[in-house]
Amino acid sequence: MTLSKKVVLIGHFGVGKTSLFRRFIENEFSEEYKVTLGVQIKKKAIQLSDGRELSMIIWDTEGHSNSVEDTRKSYLLGSHAFVYVFDLTRDDSFRNLNIDLEYLKETYPKVTIKVIGNKLDLVNEKEAILHLKEKNISFDYLTSAKTNKNIENFFSDLAEKITE
Repeated sequence: MTLSKKVVLIGHFGVGKTSLFRRFIENEFSEEYKVTLGVQIKKKAIQLSDGRELSMIIWDTEGHSNSVEDTRKSYLLGSHAFVYVFDLTRDDSFRNLNIDLEYLKETYPKVTIKVIGNKLDLVNEKEAILHLKEKNISFDYLTSAKTNKNIENFFSDLAEKITE
């Protein structure tokens, strides 16, 4: 029997949610920026370490400019995981991160929440980590949708976590 889990990508506009989505699902990357209107949904089968198969249904949501509370509630309902994506090159994309995470934890206490800093290809990794520590920003992974750095590792780890 195949397990099925809903994962929602959330975060500001322009942080690379769609690029992460396309890189993971289709192993493609485009330099062209296209605004996501509403939500785009696709699924990908993942082999778990115990041999089971997971059908990960990923929702790529439109970006918001203020807080995660601007995300339509209907997109968030029934989720097994939220992936909060921010742009390593834009502080404004993680300015409200801790407030947003607190809102998600309080409103959806049973949902796994992971945080990704994206666009690692555009920054020095060590400097980016120091900058995030100075700003008191916690994250689970730093990724690059462009170079495919840490994308597979992140989604594999997430699949294991949401099927525990």
